[in-house]
Formats: sequence, structure tokens, C-alpha cells
Amino acid sequence: MAKLYRSEKDPQHWTVWSPDLGWARFPAKAGGWREHRAIAPAVKKDLLAVPLWLAFNTGLIESLQRRGLDRAA
Repeated sequence: MAKLYRSEKDPQHWTVWSPDLGWARFPAKAGGWREHRAIAPAVKKDLLAVPLWLAFNTGLIESLQRRGLDRAA
């Protein structure tokens, strides 16, 4: 189950978590998932959970579908 987050402190990036991927950060732009980077566990107090579909054009959802991780919580 993947979860997507935004931060008011860094609106140019998405943060995602899943059991298989761990924590990752990527640019909030078309194709941004190609530039994703693993990050240390995020401080969730700075993050706002948002629907996974908001990252529709970044490549994240397609990557999760290929891995079978596309169910959002």
C-alpha cells in the first residue's frame, strides 16, 4: 500500500512511502518519478497525506502498477 505526501515546506516535491520502496522523494512535475531518490524516514509532522492519484502524470503510479503496489491507503 503506497502513500503519497506533500509538504508545505517543499511544494516542488512529492514524498511517497510503501513497504517495498521505503521513503522516496521526487519532483512534482511530469515525469518526475524518473528523478526519485530514496530518503531517510520522513518526519510525518511536516507531511500532509494526499490521494495517490494527484501524482498522475509523474510516472509514480505506473511504476507502482508494475510492482503491484498501486493500492493507496
